[in-house]
Amino acid sequence: MRLLVANPNTTEAVTARLMAAATAVKAPATELLPMTAPRGVPYIATRADAVIGSAVALEMLAERHGEVDAAIIAAFGDPGLGGARELFDIPVVGMAEAAMLTACMLGRSFAIVTFSGGLVPWYNECLDWNGLRGRCAGIFALQGAFASIADVQEEKEEALVALANRVVAEAGADVVILAGAPLSGLAQSVRDRVPVPLVDGIQAAVKQAEALVALRPAKATEGTFRRPAAKTCTGIPEPLRARFERRDG
Repeated sequence: MRLLVANPNTTEAVTARLMAAATAVKAPATELLPMTAPRGVPYIATRADAVIGSAVALEMLAERHGEVDAAIIAAFGDPGLGGARELFDIPVVGMAEAAMLTACMLGRSFAIVTFSGGLVPWYNECLDWNGLRGRCAGIFALQGAFASIADVQEEKEEALVALANRVVAEAGADVVILAGAPLSGLAQSVRDRVPVPLVDGIQAAVKQAEALVALRPAKATEGTFRRPAAKTCTGIPEPLRARFERRDG
């Protein structure tokens, strides 16, 4: 089984964190193919960032989808997920969706804890897109700046653990999701310091992707995720243009 781990931001160090966390939980026969956005923003934090990341994510999947059994959009917030499911025949998994669905299997309510308040509006909209508002105890973020997106996990570890514990005590969360690709791997390393299960987005996405490949779902030919009719495009990379124009099968 081959899974594409497509990081739709431009920070290679974040891709390295994603791959380390994903490798720790993948099945022995699963091969992970990393890909970092060739253009865009260093990390996706706002609606505008997400629009750029969505387009880049579709370009990345168009380039590599024929080589893999499933793909992961490796940014919490899942930029481009709906469009990717329309365009491509393979299962496409989003980190946020996978984390939230996994959390629902571990408790009645989950909280999302992240490293920057700027992420909260976008994460709120992602929560609504997935229809899980009623299962969420809230989205909680640290305030203030951080020195480096590559090292925010180490810089903010103590504060994130303290916030997770406060959320459990005050919001009654049964599960906590540590959200954001730069936090990949943190849930496992601090799991004994928070009294409820912690969910890591990329790890949940890998296991969900493996399950979907094993289930061999057919591509929809009806409904809202059927492949769109051919449409002529200009000014976009050839692999994605071919997909829109239905010249690639």
